Amino acid sequence: MFTGLIEETGKIVKSAPLGDGKRLQISAGSILDDLKVDDSVAVNGVCLTVTQTLSDGFWADAVGSTLQKTTIGSLTTGETVNLERAMRLSDRLGGHIVQGHVHGIGRIVRLDRISENYFLEINIPQDLQKYLVAEGSIAVDGISFTIARLSENNAGISVIPHTWSKTNLAGRRIGDQVNIECDFFAKYIEKLMINFQKNNKGSLTFDKLKELGF
Repeated sequence: MFTGLIEETGKIVKSAPLGDGKRLQISAGSILDDLKVDDSVAVNGVCLTVTQTLSDGFWADAVGSTLQKTTIGSLTTGETVNLERAMRLSDRLGGHIVQGHVHGIGRIVRLDRISENYFLEINIPQDLQKYLVAEGSIAVDGISFTIARLSENNAGISVIPHTWSKTNLAGRRIGDQVNIECDFFAKYIEKLMINFQKNNKGSLTFDKLKELGF
């Protein structure tokens, strides 16, 4: 589990094929103080397992399905990535619960500077739009955000200068692809509703909720 609060940015140093996946060498600094083999690190919001630690970074493996579902497959040498270690149970949850399991790839369609802040609009894959609500949570390349504006196809996000400067957003441009992870609670609720309707042979109504004690 992660919080969506990026600890630092690193760079892709090397990339090597690994079956249908790839191995990535990623530079890092502050997250290395207690990093060890088998630890989880969110790289642009994708949970990867550390396979080797170095004095100036680490190696991590990405399997074929990860390359297909995320932007990890298109990362190039020198590209900046967001890094976050898995949260401790004793940590404050400053962002929201992020699993590091990317649900799809979005595309930046608007990027405006508004005074000292920034406004980002991202086109969301159609199959994910049902999981988003205004003022709800979303992770973009592993960064925890609150959805400020929601249209039929796009999610609008306000970005403060601190987040802009501490993450890879400063290098993003219109048309860039980003990893999207929706609030996982929405997917659990959807599954519960589907199972309820199947087992009760009907839709959930206000009368049924009253009958159940809600």
